[in-house]
Amino acid sequence: MKKLFTRALRPLAAALALAALVALSACGASDDGVNLAIQEEGGHADEVTFFSPMEKASPDAENTARTASDLTIAMAEDALGLTVAYRTYTAEDYQDKTYDEVCLERVRSDRDDMYLLNTDAIVALGSEGKLADLSGLSAAANLREVVKTANTVDGKLVAIPQEVVAYGLFVNKDIFKQCGVAVPETPEEFLEACRVFKEKGYDTPVGANRWWLECFVFAQAYAELYNGGDVEAEVAALNAGEARYSDYMRPGFEFLKQLMDLGYIDAENALVSEAFEGAGEGADFMAGTSPMVIAYWGAANTDTAYGNPSFPMEVVGFPSERGPMPVLSMTGYGVGEGSVHRDEALEVMDVILSDEALKLYAETNRVISPSKNVSVECVEALRPLNDLVEADTYVLASNAGMDVEQWGNVCLIVRDLLGGASVDECMAKLDALQDEAMGK
Repeated sequence: MKKLFTRALRPLAAALALAALVALSACGASDDGVNLAIQEEGGHADEVTFFSPMEKASPDAENTARTASDLTIAMAEDALGLTVAYRTYTAEDYQDKTYDEVCLERVRSDRDDMYLLNTDAIVALGSEGKLADLSGLSAAANLREVVKTANTVDGKLVAIPQEVVAYGLFVNKDIFKQCGVAVPETPEEFLEACRVFKEKGYDTPVGANRWWLECFVFAQAYAELYNGGDVEAEVAALNAGEARYSDYMRPGFEFLKQLMDLGYIDAENALVSEAFEGAGEGADFMAGTSPMVIAYWGAANTDTAYGNPSFPMEVVGFPSERGPMPVLSMTGYGVGEGSVHRDEALEVMDVILSDEALKLYAETNRVISPSKNVSVECVEALRPLNDLVEADTYVLASNAGMDVEQWGNVCLIVRDLLGGASVDECMAKLDALQDEAMGK
């Protein structure tokens, strides 16, 4: 069985439908305090059940406040003449169980038909054969290759997202200009930029929290693999133990350790800081007193975390020897292989993942679409990151084909580094995860 990391839902990650999986600690009830969307177990012949961290107040209600995801679900209901009944996760219902843990239990026991899944769960359930193969859907033919790569387990496409989430470095262009610093593209250039910022009085050049520092590691670890390497062959070598994740990731961990030791990242503060909070983040960045922070694509959109700065902002890739790299991660919709309404759920998937539906979703939320046929005009600040993604320049932080789940496990090991672990100790943890995945 593939080794996975089960995370609690991340607070304040994205306000977007798919990002809710890594963002919300719980979903609220409807306005009258009653969750009308939670259905009894079982369902009807014309009803497909969907388990997610989201809800709509009533399946039959006209609701202009529906999320973009809800709008595409409504398209499927109209086209197919059925009802998609929401079953939602709430922390109060499940207490100490995370969303991932609950999903694993429900899929394994065939409780629902459709699920919105984190990559952690996709890896585990796909390897167990619990998720239906989606490669036969009409919508699958329109997917970007990166989406197929990220969600293929044992040769089967087991999940498809409605958006691709890109992480990047948010930079204050005024500070860079005032300090005479060009936006860094390589690790060496990044270290030099931080040195200058420190000399100019910016105590912590990189605002960081306990969630996203692993992006520096992934950018350096996999820049060559995803931008010139033989991805299939290299992943096969990792799964067979012929190559070691620690060899790929050691340079990134050493780079992070150097940033910490030089005071360019406040490790002690980052270890206890949530997203958009803490020194160097949130208010500090928006106040123009911090040169750089790490965040995801949606945080740059108007009326979001960093959407209306008083200074010119740019979102760029993370430094690597091949230049700036966006770090991509994605959740996905999956269908239970043994679900009661498996075939009907697959029909729903084909509608909500059609180019028509994905265009509606992408334009509503202004995000990167998984379809190669759908593009949306992004805000100016995101153009450098968007241009890289459109040129197929990226690294994946979630690849379901790798037997060791990446995004969550590396996040935890980076936290060990922040807490004082040595690079060698971190590499030993990676090796242990790989050995466990191979049954050693």
